[in-house]
Amino acid sequence: MLREIVLDTETTGLDPKDGHRIVEIGAVELIDHLPSGATFHRYVNPERDMPQEAERIHGLTGAFLARHPVFAEIVEEFLDFIADSPLVIHNASFDLRFLNAELRRCGRDPLPPARVIDTLLLAQRKFPGQSNSLDALCRRFGVDAAHRKLHGALLDSELLAEVYLHLIGGRQAALGLETGRRETAAKRGPPRRRRAPRPHAPTAEERTAHEAFLATLENPLWLEAAATADRFGKESGGR
Repeated sequence: MLREIVLDTETTGLDPKDGHRIVEIGAVELIDHLPSGATFHRYVNPERDMPQEAERIHGLTGAFLARHPVFAEIVEEFLDFIADSPLVIHNASFDLRFLNAELRRCGRDPLPPARVIDTLLLAQRKFPGQSNSLDALCRRFGVDAAHRKLHGALLDSELLAEVYLHLIGGRQAALGLETGRRETAAKRGPPRRRRAPRPHAPTAEERTAHEAFLATLENPLWLEAAATADRFGKESGGR
């Protein structure tokens, strides 16, 4: 069983070195590349003001976020959810910089880049020279993102989970597997009542009749095979 975590963050700006912070984290658990239904979603108090340009992107105001916990208060829950699973992130270097800045601020070890699968890099290799934003990939793969009016960490993680499955070529296989299961169940129909096992040991009369029938056969194959095996065993034993 393969467990992966699709993850996204929203922030107050573009670079934690300029004092920008995480304001939202969303994550979706995948089991064998398919969503299990388990998610992680938290708004985070950035302990600073919200620039207007960032608010226009995700719609989160400073007043709204001030009512939510700071990152240090959710870090244990976050780390428990992601555990040691690979992280699937679009444009991973951006989110990883912010996550590691928050983790270091809490005295925690940073997340190593080696455990991250960057879907932007996957898309760039698959579609070189084309737009590979999350919106563009949703359109390309027919993933319904009509309800995505603003950026949101959990919503974007859910969309990315679908896009990721397309990128790794798993959508048709997954659908085929589910379809096959449904068709097999439909053909099988309602469970049948088990019958008691029937006796299979032959009677004395049946054994006698069977031996009489075998005596009428000329050079049956099983006798030839037995003779060959016996001859081979004697030859091998004499070496």
